[in-house]
Amino acid sequence: MSILTFHVPGKPAPQGSKRFVGRGIMIESSREVGPWRERVALAAHNAMCGRNLLAGPITVGLAFTMPRPKSAPKRSTPPAVKRPDIDKLARACLDAITGIIVGDDSQIVDLHATKRLAELGETPGVLVTVAILTGQRADQ
Repeated sequence: MSILTFHVPGKPAPQGSKRFVGRGIMIESSREVGPWRERVALAAHNAMCGRNLLAGPITVGLAFTMPRPKSAPKRSTPPAVKRPDIDKLARACLDAITGIIVGDDSQIVDLHATKRLAELGETPGVLVTVAILTGQRADQ
């Protein structure tokens, strides 16, 4: 199993719905998602070190660390149950690695995503782990 792991610091941004602005033009409803996807894509490109796109079935792990709100208690870290939704965070990252690590995100057959608040002094971001599943047929 080939494994690739990299960390992207920064505030994770969700890829939400698109908004219709007229004349057939759609834009992202979040202004933050574009710069976030660029950061993820750059980190993915650096982690690949010039290697070819991964082929076959892929598993992806996404461990999101969200910014700690100022209102969070200092002695404990509550669960990250507020927005953004974990599936929208994952969508932004998967779209960012498509064409850099995998040819198409349909290759991803196993996805594990977690979301938590940063501990005191911890940097928000996402830890991305990508691996080729061995023992699987590519056409499944």
